[in-house]
Amino acid sequence: MATYQVDYQWAYTIMDSSRISTFLISILLIVYGSFRSLNMEQEARKEREREKNVDGANGRVQTLNTMHALCLPLGASISLLVMFFFFDSMQMLVAICTAILATVALAFLLLPMCQYIIRPCSDGNKISFGVCGRFTGAELLSFSLSVSIVCIWVLTGHWLLMDAMGMGLCVAFIAFIRLPSLKVSTILLTGLLIYDVFWVFFSSYIFSTNVMVKVASRPADNPVNLVARRLHLGGVAREAPNLPLPGKLMFPSMRQAGHFSMLGLGDVVMPGLLLCFVLRYDAYKKTQLLPGGCETGVPPPRHINRISYFHCSLIGYFLGLLTATVSSEVFKAAQPALLYLVPFTLLPLLTMAYLKGDLRRMWSEPFTSQQPSTHMEV
Repeated sequence: MATYQVDYQWAYTIMDSSRISTFLISILLIVYGSFRSLNMEQEARKEREREKNVDGANGRVQTLNTMHALCLPLGASISLLVMFFFFDSMQMLVAICTAILATVALAFLLLPMCQYIIRPCSDGNKISFGVCGRFTGAELLSFSLSVSIVCIWVLTGHWLLMDAMGMGLCVAFIAFIRLPSLKVSTILLTGLLIYDVFWVFFSSYIFSTNVMVKVASRPADNPVNLVARRLHLGGVAREAPNLPLPGKLMFPSMRQAGHFSMLGLGDVVMPGLLLCFVLRYDAYKKTQLLPGGCETGVPPPRHINRISYFHCSLIGYFLGLLTATVSSEVFKAAQPALLYLVPFTLLPLLTMAYLKGDLRRMWSEPFTSQQPSTHMEV
């Protein structure tokens, strides 16, 4: 009986509160960020129609192309090496830049809640701040709350505040960065899978340590310490904690004191970009009269048409995250989550698109209207 419990100890570990929190929060962030992006796109389209400028683009959104997808894993590798070798000399700059970026992202995350709170007592008019721009009361409230949270995080270094900042970064990236086609999505996720596998599994053979884990778990010096040392405030410098940077989500275990489950923001954002793309495509298909048929020449089964691409990819993400969690518990070592998340999200999506006859369209120009040819009768 003892052997049975030891062999299946990983099954009990998966049901830990930290693991469950990781699953729930990551899925909620992807769903919320995807629908937030879709809502932004629909609002931008309505605004363009009101201005009679159908071809206008939303300047706030960055759309990745093939070159971006190819260069992103390389750029991420260079950034990782810079952080690995020069972290001590640039940790203050990294902490300050991260705090500024997280402040803006967290304000974006809190904006809908602030709009709901302030709606009864505000007319929605924007207040001018000169060269800084014009902002609504809800935007000012969300920014104030965000600044307060980041300041408290700098003073305390609490994991919950760091998670809030990380959630804001995830939602902002999913909402403001878009993938234009399945081709770009495949190139990007495949490149990042190779990047993740190399730096987790093979970097130790070159650098004698796991570079990915080393950088992800290294705390930064608190900016308060620098100010305190400059002003010769020794007591303040001793009390200010080091800051774990919000490049990951951390959730504590209720069974093991001091134990945290961690998930990198990239393991949420990158699959989230794919799910955001398929959600936009699902919404686009509902508004277009697409010609029937499929690439194989055989009509797909009816039950496949009832499953949306978004639901298929979301289920795949859950199964991939579950597989990554089981693998980390079985092998007792850090696992590159994208090694499991990319195949579990991308392969079912490609298969379903092929069966539905949408693969060729989604691969190149998924959002281009294809009008059926009309023949003039004489």
